[in-house]
Amino acid sequence: MSTSPKAVRFDDDSMWVDLTDGRVIAVPLAWFPRLLHATPAQRAQVELSRHGLHWDDLDEDVSVAGLLAGAGDLTRKLPTVA
Repeated sequence: MSTSPKAVRFDDDSMWVDLTDGRVIAVPLAWFPRLLHATPAQRAQVELSRHGLHWDDLDEDVSVAGLLAGAGDLTRKLPTVA
């Protein structure tokens, strides 16, 4: 059985995701620059699915598996080692 998001909320610094299994995950908004720089109205336009969260206008997808693994925005460019 997979765990799904049932609600999401924000404070000034964090995103809080309530899961169907009773857990609550809090992650820093700094992990997701599109959400960090979004307006409260844009953040409120979230779509919940079985596997995660989606913001169409922000082109942002966050998976529950990624949150549980401690992964932030995977589209960020990582520094390369010379």
